[in-house]
Amino acid sequence: MKGSKEFLDICKNVVRDYANEHLDKTDEKIITEEDVYVVWYCKALKNHKALLSTTLFDGMYYECTYNGEKEEIYLDAYKKFENRCINIK
Repeated sequence: MKGSKEFLDICKNVVRDYANEHLDKTDEKIITEEDVYVVWYCKALKNHKALLSTTLFDGMYYECTYNGEKEEIYLDAYKKFENRCINIK
């Protein structure tokens, strides 16, 4: 992995492909790399991690992790079910 830009470009393509594979075919919708955006990113030593989402209204977000030792990228796909405010006062 050359650097952050290369990692994030790969992540956007991976998320685009995953989302398109799981879209309902009857929606007749395909997203592009421009529909994928980075929410958060971090690099530590040889490793990278990014949280991404898409412009789709499906509540999904994605975590891409690069293991620098094995030169592998792992994709986790999550569905947001709820967002609650918990008052701790």
